[in-house]
Amino acid sequence: MRLAISIALAMVCAAAPSIAQQDPAGAARRKTFDEFLDLYVRDGYVYYRALRSERSRFDMYVNSLGNVEVGSLPRDDQLAFWLNAYNALVLRTVIDHYPIQGRSPDYPPKSIRQIPGAFERLTHRVAGRTLTLDQIEQTVLPSFHDPRAYLALGRGSVGGGRLRSEAFSPERLEAQLTEVANECAGRSECVQIDRQNNRVVVSAIFSWREQEFAAAYSGSAPAAVANRSPIERAVLALVEPKLLTTEREFLEKNQFQVSYMPFDWLLNDLTGRGGR
Repeated sequence: MRLAISIALAMVCAAAPSIAQQDPAGAARRKTFDEFLDLYVRDGYVYYRALRSERSRFDMYVNSLGNVEVGSLPRDDQLAFWLNAYNALVLRTVIDHYPIQGRSPDYPPKSIRQIPGAFERLTHRVAGRTLTLDQIEQTVLPSFHDPRAYLALGRGSVGGGRLRSEAFSPERLEAQLTEVANECAGRSECVQIDRQNNRVVVSAIFSWREQEFAAAYSGSAPAAVANRSPIERAVLALVEPKLLTTEREFLEKNQFQVSYMPFDWLLNDLTGRGGR
């Protein structure tokens, strides 16, 4: 009987295609992007100058995203695709204008925000659609109901999510997004626990996507902060597990103020570490 069950299981496993077999072109695209990230990204910063020197190959990769059909793929395949596409499009936007010469006093001189319409006007062909970066974030990503995705977007800035040196993959997506959320608790660009001044200062990203974070995490907040607003409870629930014991004890007193830090649009450029 055991032998028969083992043979049956083996036949099922042999018949079931792997993720790579289901979408071999997608696996190949991810491998290409993974190679770029491994070569040109270090601790969230990018060798934009070096990446630009390989722009013909990089452009081939980005152009290959234009007519990909993702709608019939499993959910994790789709989300991994959109996260990789967004981050790749940001990289191409930067190298298209690198070195960035900025004149607006509202942003650092080398910021991606010095590129006119970088997020809200410049369009890209991706998955058979013509979209801006803002449209990907505001109309595509919300359908996945996982606000950790917003912390995974590099945005070409120090204040964005820490750009990974690897592509997002459906096989490891849950683990990767868990790492993204855990990293937030340890990055001063994402959360700052200021015990001396009784403050918790968090990234503006939480205010930009307030409804999504509140819906996903507010119900998991510690009981000690039950009187807080939904977004405050959500932020605390997200970061609390990875805080130091002294920081968690500080939060349990529930006597702090929560505020949003100004978003740091400094370019995440390894050449001169951005430069203001």
